[in-house]
Amino acid sequence: MKSYFYKLLVKNYRLTIISLLFTVYCSLFTISSFAGEIHYLTVDGIVNPVMSEFIVKSMETAAKENAEAVVIQLDTPGGLDLSMRDIVKAMLSSDVPVVVYVAPSGSRAASAGVFITYAAHIAAMAPGTNIGSAHPVAMGGEKMDETMMKKVENDAVAYLKGIAAKKHRNAEWAENAVRKSVNITAEEALKLKVIDLIAPDRKALLSAIDGKKVEVVSGEKVLKTAKAEVKDIEMGLRYRILNAITNPNVAYILMMIGLIGLYFELSNPGLILPGVVGAISLVLAFYAFQTLSVNYAGLLLIGLAAIFFIAEIKVTSYGLLTIAGVIALTLGSLMLFESPLPFMRVSLWVILPTVVTITALFLGAMYYGLKIRHKKPISGAEGLVDEIGIANTDIANEGKVFIDGEYWDAWSNEPIKAGEKVKVVEVAGLKLKVEKYKG
Repeated sequence: MKSYFYKLLVKNYRLTIISLLFTVYCSLFTISSFAGEIHYLTVDGIVNPVMSEFIVKSMETAAKENAEAVVIQLDTPGGLDLSMRDIVKAMLSSDVPVVVYVAPSGSRAASAGVFITYAAHIAAMAPGTNIGSAHPVAMGGEKMDETMMKKVENDAVAYLKGIAAKKHRNAEWAENAVRKSVNITAEEALKLKVIDLIAPDRKALLSAIDGKKVEVVSGEKVLKTAKAEVKDIEMGLRYRILNAITNPNVAYILMMIGLIGLYFELSNPGLILPGVVGAISLVLAFYAFQTLSVNYAGLLLIGLAAIFFIAEIKVTSYGLLTIAGVIALTLGSLMLFESPLPFMRVSLWVILPTVVTITALFLGAMYYGLKIRHKKPISGAEGLVDEIGIANTDIANEGKVFIDGEYWDAWSNEPIKAGEKVKVVEVAGLKLKVEKYKG
């Protein structure tokens, strides 16, 4: 009997051990096969401090949340070198795999976009996209001589070739993209080993990179993206506002609004609203200027134009100051953002309507100001001159008149009979000099 219970106990013990081992195996298999979230960023426009901050902080969040990968859907004409380098540094030091996907069709990765694409763990493009034209340009309106331009070009070449070597991409084409501004299609980029794959859409991209091995800071990692949940990361309201402000056209309009607001506040103290709006607009404009290629000669010309417009009210120039103001405003607007890149300049179709509108507002304000200034006073002693009344008594040297509901002491150089209409020609203290009304 004891032997029977002993055998049963041993048998149950073995079954228990097998069950535990099976449970542990299944748990480990489930954990190893689990794919984290894919953080999917959509960025387009100029590479600037706003885009840089958004991408870098999104990558930091992805690392904290143990994301499987970060996908950056990119469409950019290029932008600022410092902002691009901040993004590249974050990508090269990331422990989360970063995939740069130039999409949708019709998009591009030009200039700074080439560096960002090269720095990705996996670079992909959609059909109908292009990449290239990474030649550095002078910013801030400054002119670089040939020697300085060569130094900047060599620095960009070395930087991009270093990235290419680390990511095993085509270093020769990278050099040509900088020195010769070459540009290629997605199909050519794949053939030249500039990118790793072509994917028509997001789903195809995640399926194509599933199972690929990438080298991150902590070591080799195998991507599990085919069935991973995709989390769309979008720019918040703050980023969208700041990104809109850094557009040269918006920054220019904000500066014009600021000048108009301050002009009306200074010419009409106490209105408050124009001053508040103007001050806020100028602060936002100057925030944008730090990310743009501002030519300070253009900025000074615009300020000089405002001074000319204000001076026209005080100085009799027969319109010469107004003409000078219009010319200074137009030239300053054209010179304000000096860059060989069209997306870093103000559009002519923004400048012309703005200059015409600003000029009309200043001229309108000056016209009504001068009109009010020369208008006959309607109150006080000055307001009585040219008023019409009735002689209350006979007036020779002295007498009384009734004007505007009041009786006044009056005198005249000619005799006036009581009841006759009179006209005020002068006010001396509390006495009026009058004459016969001949109207």
